[in-house]
Amino acid sequence: MQNIKHKILVLSGKGGVGKSTIAANLALWLTTKGKNVGLLDIDIHGPSIPKLLNLEDKSPTGTPEQITPIPYNDTLKVMSIGFLLPDENNPVIWRGPMKHNLIKQFVSNVTWGNLDYLVVDCPPGTGDEPLSIAQLIPSVDGAIIVTTPQQLAILDVKKCITFCRRLNLHVLGIIENMAGFVCPNCGKKTDIFSGNGGQQLATNLNIPFLGQIPLDPYLVLACDTGKPIIKSDTKTPAMRAMQNAFEPLLREHEKTSANKEVQEMRIAIPITDGKLSAHFGHCQQFAVIDADPDTKTITNTEMFTPPAHEPGALPRWLGGLCVNTIIAGGMGQRAQQLFAQNNIDIVVGAPDETPEQLVENYLSGQLQTGQNICDH
Repeated sequence: MQNIKHKILVLSGKGGVGKSTIAANLALWLTTKGKNVGLLDIDIHGPSIPKLLNLEDKSPTGTPEQITPIPYNDTLKVMSIGFLLPDENNPVIWRGPMKHNLIKQFVSNVTWGNLDYLVVDCPPGTGDEPLSIAQLIPSVDGAIIVTTPQQLAILDVKKCITFCRRLNLHVLGIIENMAGFVCPNCGKKTDIFSGNGGQQLATNLNIPFLGQIPLDPYLVLACDTGKPIIKSDTKTPAMRAMQNAFEPLLREHEKTSANKEVQEMRIAIPITDGKLSAHFGHCQQFAVIDADPDTKTITNTEMFTPPAHEPGALPRWLGGLCVNTIIAGGMGQRAQQLFAQNNIDIVVGAPDETPEQLVENYLSGQLQTGQNICDH
């Protein structure tokens, strides 16, 4: 995963809204912009990506420890449980732990190589699979939420957004699919579902609205034949709408990448009662402080409440907040190893001071550290 620059989850609160179609076309659109892309399908019970990309007869090679994904072309690699099933009529009848283990294997053992983007197609809802992928992939850029206009879908999408916020998963934007039917002959648009629920929801929750994708006969045909519409020579309404919806994502990530070249230090400090917490994993809050390494000054301070304490949760969470340095009083060896894997520097044995004092001393080279008080 550390060889992948950007990771995007495609989520939906409800099934049948075209989430896999959006994920497949987004991945392919990114390749047209010169990006190396991976597409991971973790919809274990209803994998659609092999059909959408006409890869149904393909099987991955390698070993269980090093799985080689399926090449769609020179710049897109694909992995799905659909490639591992004996036939398309074979259901996967698994409980949660087995699904989690498979997703963990896909994250850990698939040899993606160096990628600009990994697009993850998640199943609908807020259950095992989305929860597993959000916790297993470090430094996720965020999630795209796909919905349809009607209120029945919006009710479930609200739950999906709450899910993201509870996991501190950034919502990159909402795409409203099936937003009216555009006649291929006269070009007139007819609303099939009433209202514009996705757009209104984005406004109400202060989330970027990426756009509306109309129902399009060409899009239906493209899905059924495994020829993604984003690669079509015909500029259909759905194709143009997708391009317009995807463009802001690329602009934002290019802006983020440019900023990272002159990136400020982002330092996390566990806090209890306003000062450094003695035990890293059981603090009340985290102070996340941005600092300019050139001028050695603090530019911003934010306070965050950490997720529930469980093994591996804090490295994933702090990585998602783009933290690159941690100042702590004590930290266990296993936690230090996990942070090192996420390229986060650790300073332990810091004194009982306010976060601002600690950062100022650290920037000036005057931070006095003692013994790591955590030995587990």
